[in-house]
Amino acid sequence: MSFWSTIWDVIWWFFTVFVFVAYLIALFSIISDLFRDRKLAGGYKALWLIFLIFLPFLTALAYLVFRGRGMGERAQEQAQAAQSQAEQYIRSVANPASPTEQIASAKQLLDSGAITAEEFETLKKAALQQTGA
Repeated sequence: MSFWSTIWDVIWWFFTVFVFVAYLIALFSIISDLFRDRKLAGGYKALWLIFLIFLPFLTALAYLVFRGRGMGERAQEQAQAAQSQAEQYIRSVANPASPTEQIASAKQLLDSGAITAEEFETLKKAALQQTGA
C-alpha cells in the first residue's frame, strides 16, 4: 500500500509543478501584453497589475477572458514588425545602396589588407555589372 501512495504522491507533485509553471507562463504573457498594448491607458495597466498581485488567479483568468483575443493580435503585430525590421536590416547590410559604395567598401578592405588586389578587381567588376556598365 505504501508503494502506491508514493507513486500517487509523485504524480500529484508533477501535476502541481505543471500547473504552477503553466500559471507562471500565463502570468508573464499577461504582463508582457500589458506593456505591449499602446491603446490601454497607464492607469488601467497599473490597475491590472495591482489586481494581478493581490488576486492573481482570478485576475489572470479575467484578463485571458476579456483581453485574450487582443493578446494574440498584439503578439502577431510585434512579430511582424520585428521581422520587417530584420529584413530591412539584412537588405541594407547585404547590398549597399550603390555600386560606388560597394567599390568604396572594397577599397577599404584592400587598404586594410583584408583582401588582395585580385579580389578587389573581382568585387569592382561585380559592382559595375549590377549597374549594367
